[in-house]
Amino acid sequence: MYFRDIIGQEKIKRHLIESARTGVVPHAQLFTERGGTGSFALALAYARYLNCTQRSETDACGHCPSCLKYDALAHPDLHFVFPIVAKKERKKEICDDYLPEWRAFLHEHTYFGLDEWLDTIDAGNSQALIYSKESDEIVHKLSLKIYEAEYRVLLVWMPEKLHPTCANKLLKVIEEPPAKTVILMVSETPDIILGTIQSRAQRLNIPAILPEDMAHALEARFGLMPEDAKYVAHLANGNFLKAIEAISVNEETQFFLEQFKQIMRNSWARNVKAMKEQADLLASIGREKQKNFLAYCQRLIRENFVYRFQAPELNYMNRDEATFAIRFSPFVNERNVFELMEELDKAEQHISQNVNPKMVFFDLALQITVLIKR
Repeated sequence: MYFRDIIGQEKIKRHLIESARTGVVPHAQLFTERGGTGSFALALAYARYLNCTQRSETDACGHCPSCLKYDALAHPDLHFVFPIVAKKERKKEICDDYLPEWRAFLHEHTYFGLDEWLDTIDAGNSQALIYSKESDEIVHKLSLKIYEAEYRVLLVWMPEKLHPTCANKLLKVIEEPPAKTVILMVSETPDIILGTIQSRAQRLNIPAILPEDMAHALEARFGLMPEDAKYVAHLANGNFLKAIEAISVNEETQFFLEQFKQIMRNSWARNVKAMKEQADLLASIGREKQKNFLAYCQRLIRENFVYRFQAPELNYMNRDEATFAIRFSPFVNERNVFELMEELDKAEQHISQNVNPKMVFFDLALQITVLIKR
């Protein structure tokens, strides 16, 4: 990944380039985003730029020995830490065991989220973590002599997934960093990272992609007409992953919308049998997708509430969602919107806490039965 591959974010790029060119490189940096704005790509492009031997004022050269090794994501002084699902039977217990899949994944994705990675490694119902065993790997890698780069880089994706043992080992490294070592962390939920790690890292908040930058990228990459690109950029609200979803209306989005409709219809009709059947279905899709579905439901409740104000600039629904909102939005009002959001948020928390998903979704449907008729 190069700076030129990243949509917009010109101010952030200039900051990172200036840091490298002046040699003022904080040893621990935390890139944060709300999703789909390019923080991982920026961190990796920055790592490349730091070690490029013929860099320009705007980007890495792409042809020096360091860049060629970064192209293959196989530079000896570039190390990755990322969430995995341990599979002892397949001898996959640490991040390096997944390196072939990880490199192939990064070659195919500039923008991505945890779901795409979990699908790649067939995680199923398992929740991805950075396990305690990884702490020894981190300490070992950073204790080795730098092989050939100016800066050794440890790139930690989703440090919020660190096991406490691993987080504490990383903290010790951050407190007493080896010379010429840069630790770049990329997070979507930074507030749940160990507080002492947060306080010792320079935080760089990656903002939403500007609508004009998003629209230009959609025209260039997908051949959208200007008006269509502008519409999709509005729906995406600064998140390139959402823009891709809006263009493709992918299977998962369609599935989530159909399940949302079904929950509301079952609850309105008080169809207990259908509620149980749907709870069984949703219990089978895996915990990460269950949490994503509940987050999706919260978004649609918000969008349907706002839809009633007839202010299109405040709505971020695709066409199928907006069509459903024509009839459904009157049922989301001042008397129930906060309680609906609260129940959906509570259900998402219970899924995160490994509560039986059949019970969670059936109870949710029962609670909506009461709220939807207010």
